[in-house]
Parts: sequence; structure tokens; C-alpha cells
Amino acid sequence: MKWSLSLGRVAGIRILVHWTFVLLLGWVAFTEAQRGSDLNTTLLAIGFILAVFFCVVLHELGHALTAKRYGINTKMITLLPIGGVASLEKMPEKPKQELMVALAGPAVNVVIALLLWLILPSLQNMPAEDFFMHITPANFLYMLLFVNVVLVLFNAIPAFPMDGGRVLRALLAFKLGRVRATQIAANLGQLLAIFFVFIGFFYNPFLILIGAFVYFGAYSENIVVQHLDFLRGHTVREGMMTNFVTLAPTDTVRDALDKLLMGAEHEFIVEEEGQVVGTLTRSQLIQAVKNEQMQIPVAQIMTVEVKTFNVHDRLSEAYTELQKSRAPLYPVLENGRLAGVINTDNINEFIMIKSALTH
Repeated sequence: MKWSLSLGRVAGIRILVHWTFVLLLGWVAFTEAQRGSDLNTTLLAIGFILAVFFCVVLHELGHALTAKRYGINTKMITLLPIGGVASLEKMPEKPKQELMVALAGPAVNVVIALLLWLILPSLQNMPAEDFFMHITPANFLYMLLFVNVVLVLFNAIPAFPMDGGRVLRALLAFKLGRVRATQIAANLGQLLAIFFVFIGFFYNPFLILIGAFVYFGAYSENIVVQHLDFLRGHTVREGMMTNFVTLAPTDTVRDALDKLLMGAEHEFIVEEEGQVVGTLTRSQLIQAVKNEQMQIPVAQIMTVEVKTFNVHDRLSEAYTELQKSRAPLYPVLENGRLAGVINTDNINEFIMIKSALTH
């Protein structure tokens, strides 16, 4: 994710923190300053936020490491002001596996809360009236226990992209199949999202943000699953484009600009005698123009490391990869030679046609 700082790796998974996380820490410091808190109290409040997000990282690692048991890797875990996001390659399609992956995150918070509950003394002899008004060394761990319980309850909400939505989908999928189960879980999630937004207008504006996050998360999950269902059983050959413009590595930037202006292509495959040697995007061309490099060969500015598909690969895999990487297009090979190109737009058109033919 852009504008993220790497904190290192755990079990091969990169841990990133987005720059907006600094805004959260700044808001905490500002709030404490408004209350007239001293430096030690402010640092303690910031430390509490960091402790909470450490628990969030452990939560996401629960998802990631459980998914790894089923052969699904996780590229990174990104911390945002609203929580953590584990970038799994995909969710398991088998209901039992998805259920285990979805439950693994909240299970981590349950374990943390239980451990804190076991080691902390009872609150019976403590002044309940003001004990939890502010973060103090005395209530720090109690508050952390409370937050982990809240994380479990919040993630239990049966709405995508929360864990509860995936648990509901997995349970429904045992009887109804993945597509129908996703539709039901997504529709319920969107109804809950509208409720969050409505309540947010009257009580807490933060609920509006959560509602929007849930609504669009549920919508996109439903669309992706429906699309993958349409693509099931089809190969890349069926969804690729065979009418496309290529460049030779010796073509100049001016040659590429002429082809850009003459057609509808924004990205080009650079090939030599049927062998793919690179790709060139419109942004790379514009940058070369700004640098007054009109006469240099495109081989000097093209991207050399290129992922390719084979004509016999599953079209659903190409769709998933394009959604994940946001790459403009991929070359498609047959017997090692360039046979076509594939991009998200063409796959969406393939889905649209297939959908129209089935109605």
C-alpha cells in the first residue's frame, strides 16, 4: 500500500503502518492536551493506542497464519486508523476453511482477554466511579481487556468485511452454496451499514464512516463472488483480446506516442519475434516526453519484469490477479509465444455478455 512504513516481517508477512495512523496518534495527543494532561499522561494514552493496535496485528496474524495452513499466503498486514487489513491472496472457497480463517482473528482477541482476566486482580475493591475515566497505569491492562472484548463483539457483526460476515457466509454456504450465501450475507451487511449511517447522524459521526466501509465492502464482495461464478469453467483464451498493438524494443518513444494517438491503447506489450520482453504504459511514455527522451528506444523505459498468463489458465485466476495487482494488462502466451492480452475491462465485458446470454 502506498505511503506506508514497513515495521518488519512476521512469519514472512510484511507489517505496514499507513501514514494516516499518525493522524490518530496526533488526535490522541491533541485530546489529552485539551484536557490539560501532562506529558506522562499523554504518552501513556499514546502507548495505550499502540498496545491496542498490537492486539490488532495479532488478530490479523491469526487470520493470516490460519489461511497459510490451507495454502493461502498473505503479502502484508496494514495498520490504518480504523483497524488492520490482512492482504490475503484470496479467501478459501471451501466453507469449513473459510469458517476457520474467519474465526481465527477473533479467537486471538478472546485468548488475549482471557489471559488478562486471569492475571488481573478483581475490580470489587476498586472505586468504579472514576476508575475508567482516563487511561492510568492502574487501569491500563483493564482497559486493554475491555478493548479486546469489544473487538470480538464488533467483529461478530454479520456484515462484510467484518469476520462475522464471513462466518455467516461460510455457515450458509454449507447448505446454499457460496454464491447464494454471499448474496444473503452481503444484503444483510448493507442493511446493517445503512443502520450504522442513520444512527451516526444522531449520535456518533464515526458510525457513518464505519457504515460506508461496511456497505461498500459487502457490495464489492458480492460482485466479486458473482463474477468468479460466471468465470468458472472458462479459460483465459476465451476472455483475451487478440486485436492489439505491440511495440518492438527498438521503437522510439516518438513511435510509441504515434501509436498511442492513433488507437485506443493506453498500454503496450513490447515483443520481439513473438517473445514478450516488456510492457510500456502511458504514464511511462509521458514521463519520457517530460524528460525530453523522444528518440530513445522504448527498451530503455519499459518494465522488464512481466507476469504472463497461458491460454489454458483459468479465467477466474486471471480475474483475481488483475483485481489484486491493479495491473493495466497482462500478456497471454501459447507455446511460449505472444497470443493475446488480457485486462480487467475485457473480462468484465466477457462477464456482461455471459450474464446477458443466461437471462
